[in-house]
Amino acid sequence: MTNSWVNWAGDQRCAPASIATPRTSDELAEILAQAGDAGQTVRVAGAGHSFTDAVLTDGVLVDLANLNRVLDVDTATGLVRVEAGSTLNAVSNALHGHGLAFPNLGDIDVQTVAGATATGTHGTGATLQNLSAALHSIELMLADGSRVELNAETDPDGWRAARVSVGALGVVTAATLQLVPSFVLEGVERPVPVADVLDDLDTHIDNNQHFEFYMFAHSPLAMTKRNNAVDLPEQPRGKAVDWFADILMSNYTFDALCKLGRWQPRLVPWIHRGAAYAGSYRRQVDRSYRVFASPRLLRFTEMEYAIPRAHSAEAIRAIKAVSTKFDTPMPIEVRWVAPDDAFLSPATGRETCYIAVHQYRGMPYEPYFRACEAVFDSFNGRPHWGKRHFQTADTLRERYPDWDRFAEVRQRFDPKGRFSNAYLNRVLGSV
Repeated sequence: MTNSWVNWAGDQRCAPASIATPRTSDELAEILAQAGDAGQTVRVAGAGHSFTDAVLTDGVLVDLANLNRVLDVDTATGLVRVEAGSTLNAVSNALHGHGLAFPNLGDIDVQTVAGATATGTHGTGATLQNLSAALHSIELMLADGSRVELNAETDPDGWRAARVSVGALGVVTAATLQLVPSFVLEGVERPVPVADVLDDLDTHIDNNQHFEFYMFAHSPLAMTKRNNAVDLPEQPRGKAVDWFADILMSNYTFDALCKLGRWQPRLVPWIHRGAAYAGSYRRQVDRSYRVFASPRLLRFTEMEYAIPRAHSAEAIRAIKAVSTKFDTPMPIEVRWVAPDDAFLSPATGRETCYIAVHQYRGMPYEPYFRACEAVFDSFNGRPHWGKRHFQTADTLRERYPDWDRFAEVRQRFDPKGRFSNAYLNRVLGSV
């Protein structure tokens, strides 16, 4: 029987020679030894939420779903040791009972800790860094089965490389996370004219702990979301309310509108205006991770770029204008994060605005995404490593001040290119 793997969106697939599901680090070491003897490359699959071909291989595909335990919790320091296959949602739920939480999360939390951090996944908050900044220490297994523990003291360059590595250095088997005391968020969603948001953008960003918005190319409205910590008890919504808001309206109804747009592209402007006006005031007070994340059931593909925050308004206007020239029923998403120092983090060394564009499944994405990428390139944009882009190592090298230092760590940890594939060779260069 042929092994097969497909990502969440259904648009990346491969037929590896074998799919391995180790239950322990010792089993993983044996798998790597066998791959080495056979001359096979190795890639690791997380939850499959990347839209690129980062995972694809005809060698050995490692699934870490069984390495999903919480290994140690220190409530005094907030340091938590987890296995790499643990999902963000599972860790959030497990750690809430210990009074701990991630300081920030994206709008989905089904990804594995290793996969989310390796691709530079992020939430929003001008004073908050992306998820990989929470990695206090990383256990990495190399091609020979040996393990190294990387942190700021043991190997500063290795640690800064491994926090966002796109799986190019080895297999992350465990990580120590720096978490914060659990907190309750008040999430407020309401439509605001895009022009008003952009005219006073810094106020929106700086006066909220977490600010983001969606907009449609053909609508004047932005659907804003503000999440701020409050000293209130959690107020979980009823299951019926949750189902109506998150499943029926945000997923099933919007999916139906997207299908309509795919069938009749001329209706896309009408769909945009209707979807934007349907977004009404909504308030949620609950545990942080419940407010940050929501279900994503409809399938799409995505491009997201990180640009300097100073160019936010100009870039947002440009992407909105470009988007009116293409048929996509999907929205544009805008978020902000603080600088960090991981070598390949899209936010390394600069305050960052992330702008994401989407295309519904079954609709052509490349012409639209290439047009958007031209805009992002003009602002020295850096692509999200798990989302579609058309860059190569030659076009990316000058955008990352520590590119060569990452390459040195990669050469040190994986000199034979055991963890490479076509995607890494294209975007990082060959070992």
